[in-house]
Amino acid sequence: MNLRPRRSEEPEVNLTPLIDVVFLLLVFFMVSTTFVREADLEIILPEASLEGVEEAPDRPLEVVVSADGVYYVNGRELVNSRPETLDTAIRRVIGDDRDVPVTIRADANARHQSVVTVMDVAGKLGFSQIQVVTAEETEPDAVDEERP
Repeated sequence: MNLRPRRSEEPEVNLTPLIDVVFLLLVFFMVSTTFVREADLEIILPEASLEGVEEAPDRPLEVVVSADGVYYVNGRELVNSRPETLDTAIRRVIGDDRDVPVTIRADANARHQSVVTVMDVAGKLGFSQIQVVTAEETEPDAVDEERP
């Protein structure tokens, strides 16, 4: 009988599978991340509360109103701000489909009349789903009650 204690080998930690798993997780999260579509225009959206709001599944018609009152239909600037030009541009983009939701993105400093003009033109064309996009309402900064 051999009563000598056997030499225990040091456990070896192989990091290769761990690195592979971390790399696969990184790739998975990079691929599955939804990217926010940033407009080329810098606009300040008006703020509103988001309670009870459902997100529209598809937005094929988007009208942007800049602070200057310039209209953009699906990212293309119109030559002027007349309602007839807006009407023609919307007809070219959508055609005869009136079940498409219309999304209006207006700068917070845009004139109210410009936004109403977009709503009026869309309503006259027969669109029934008109959405106005706003920014999420921010909390006002807390006011210090104790002032020296």
